[in-house]
Amino acid sequence: MRIISGSKKGHIIRPPKNLPIRPTTDLSKESLFNILVNRFDMEDCNVLDLFSGGGSVSLEFASRGAKSVTSIDKHPGCTGFLKSEAAKLGFEQLQVIRADVFHFIRNTGDKFDIIFCDPPYAFSQAQYEEMIRTILDNQLLKKDGWCIVEHHSVTKLDHISERFDSRAYGQNILSFFHP
Repeated sequence: MRIISGSKKGHIIRPPKNLPIRPTTDLSKESLFNILVNRFDMEDCNVLDLFSGGGSVSLEFASRGAKSVTSIDKHPGCTGFLKSEAAKLGFEQLQVIRADVFHFIRNTGDKFDIIFCDPPYAFSQAQYEEMIRTILDNQLLKKDGWCIVEHHSVTKLDHISERFDSRAYGQNILSFFHP
């Protein structure tokens, strides 16, 4: 894994092998950011990265100058690694929180410009739908904000009315939602 662009372009991210992660591929990540930089001014964005794992997406947002990045994961090894990487790279705008994602999204009062969700592939259809509904119903997105969900092609989210786009990268799908 690497940071593709921004102030720390080219930095190699080397999480420990024992972490339970499935990193977003460079192809998906590069495509995602190509879409986002044409829609959002990163320096004005408050970002939420759910199921942040090894932190590849959070670190990419920070490298590209996001105003704030909040990373949520419940695994202590993942949050510990991401905290140390953020400190090493000087990303003071990156806040790492060890928490259950559902607990966090039900209880936060913050609003975000971009919410990126990359749950484990073992997530059920019902869990995906609950997560998206909770984000939208709790109004965690700012007025023109986007929620992007990375999922396997077998998971179908096109019936959710707030979905406005999707992009396929092999078996990975990025689905885009807004209120």
